[in-house]
Amino acid sequence: MIKIEERLQKFLAESGVASRRKSEELIKSGKIKLNGKIVTELGTKINPEKDVIEYNGNVIKKQNNKVYILLNKPIGYVTTVKDQFNRDTVMDLIKGVKEKVVPVGRLDMYTSGAILLSNDGEFVNKITHPKNEIEKTYNVTLVGEITNNEIQKLKSGVEIDNNGERYITSKAKVKILKIDKEKNISRVQITIHEGKNREIRKMCESINKKVLALHRTKIGDIDIKDLRLGSWRYLVQEELKWLTKE
Repeated sequence: MIKIEERLQKFLAESGVASRRKSEELIKSGKIKLNGKIVTELGTKINPEKDVIEYNGNVIKKQNNKVYILLNKPIGYVTTVKDQFNRDTVMDLIKGVKEKVVPVGRLDMYTSGAILLSNDGEFVNKITHPKNEIEKTYNVTLVGEITNNEIQKLKSGVEIDNNGERYITSKAKVKILKIDKEKNISRVQITIHEGKNREIRKMCESINKKVLALHRTKIGDIDIKDLRLGSWRYLVQEELKWLTKE
């Protein structure tokens, strides 16, 4: 039996407008119209078969074809659908995709590597929700020789700034990949399951190590080693099942 009524933010997310959380922000800020009237109340129920929903003057229709994309993002691209400063975005790298997808989580402009995109709002919400603790693995190049003591600090949790508040990071998996004394650099692998803004960089700053390069190699068990920078592919069914724990 088809359920007709649904929450407005769920409809927006599943239509590829934005993630569930971002859709809620769009509603609260008065950017969504329902049958010609601005609606700001979260939890508003709509009938997608009859109601007209608008965003930026465009009528929004739900997408039936759900897609799940893995992208190997190069440095210099912003993880957003549109950028107010007209910088290159991850959307510029997937122009062959007809569906309106949104980034799942984020990578800062100067970090390369694995990022997911999808038009499935439930999937986006599930992957980004902290309670699901999906691991992300990064290769980090640092200035100087890292010590075992510094490794232990990263593993145990360090204090970082999180939007103006002090925050102790959760335990992380950390191992040394290489120490080059001649070049005075260290390469380490760090695996975390949190998603704080610029968390890896801030963790390294907390032990007085400057990050030279940061590359996300894996999301959970999904690896991008066979995907060249700037390229993307669709997730296979086994990967999707793993991510959603189905």
